[in-house]
Amino acid sequence: MAIQSMTGFGSGEASNDEYTVTVEIKSVNHRFKDVRFKMSSLFSSIELDLKKMLLNVFKRGSFDIYLSYKRVDTKTRFDDIDETKVEAFLSKAKSMAQASGVELQISATDFLRSEFFKDVDETRNETTLGLAKEAFAAAIEGLKESRLQEGSKMVDVIKKHRQTYEENYKTISGLTETFQNHVEDKLKKRIADMGKELSVDEPRFLQEVVYYMEKLDVHEEINRIDSHLQKLDSLLSSNKEVGRQIDFLVQELNRETNTIGSKSGLQEISEAVVQMKVQLEKIREQGLNLE
Repeated sequence: MAIQSMTGFGSGEASNDEYTVTVEIKSVNHRFKDVRFKMSSLFSSIELDLKKMLLNVFKRGSFDIYLSYKRVDTKTRFDDIDETKVEAFLSKAKSMAQASGVELQISATDFLRSEFFKDVDETRNETTLGLAKEAFAAAIEGLKESRLQEGSKMVDVIKKHRQTYEENYKTISGLTETFQNHVEDKLKKRIADMGKELSVDEPRFLQEVVYYMEKLDVHEEINRIDSHLQKLDSLLSSNKEVGRQIDFLVQELNRETNTIGSKSGLQEISEAVVQMKVQLEKIREQGLNLE
């Protein structure tokens, strides 16, 4: 499966002659898996089955699931009233009213209480639960498609930020030799000025220059950045779970970028480092929402 965002929405519906069951699933980013159901107790017996269906498809995310049902337009609550129960109640109530001399006052809506409904038929209940699973499966498919579309958009955004990062990185790479020459010339000038007043050991001075230049060399950081960028490209074209790996790579790129910034004294390099750090933060933000 291609890269997914953890943000998405899916809905599904299933119905028969009596009921229509509707399922809506909303998901956002989360470090792990978090599933919350909002539904009638009628469906409590299949909650674990529904959760398993969901987690078999998605690896990470926070999911809010809304499951509801309603009667088809040709049915009303009165269709569920058990006439036998009502007749028995009226017979008893009339008898008690006559015996006590109290006038009996009854409204049709009085029989919409649960004790007057027909006993739930096991077959009908199983049918309704089956509708819930059917609607849930459809909602999962809708959510998957939504997350894939959003994931594709996020990958494109990350690639743009990666390109801007690399443009600034190439600016630094091109200035590497200039930077080293600048540092060396600066050191020589400073020692030359001091040499008017102090006796300078030329071999010792050259050793110190070499040591200092090695400490300020950024070729190692540049090589590591090359490797990390290749790894990032590989992740963005893969079909695996990439969110956490992108976050790790951004940390590594940030470390190398900061090191280059601390070693450099050139304004052009410092400005490029700032832009690189901005792009890394944007990549991190987008990567956090990828599964």
